[in-house]
Amino acid sequence: MSGRPDQLGIYEIRLRGKLDQTWSDWLGSVTIAFEDDPDGPGFTTLTGRLDQAALHGVLTRICYLNLTVTSVDQMESTAL
Repeated sequence: MSGRPDQLGIYEIRLRGKLDQTWSDWLGSVTIAFEDDPDGPGFTTLTGRLDQAALHGVLTRICYLNLTVTSVDQMESTAL
């Protein structure tokens, strides 16, 4: 991504632990999927089309929930 704030990207944010679907709207209408892990708390994946401001907002809200971010990946981007 060129770093322009007017670009949307499909982002996948992976968290340690379980976050259920009820948080989707509060996190900016991201899709939430949970993956069990028999050796631990499992992982939650958030996926959404976000610009840079929205991405930072989602990450800030995750911080408020005291969840551990394990990865943030950009899947694709498009100009607004």
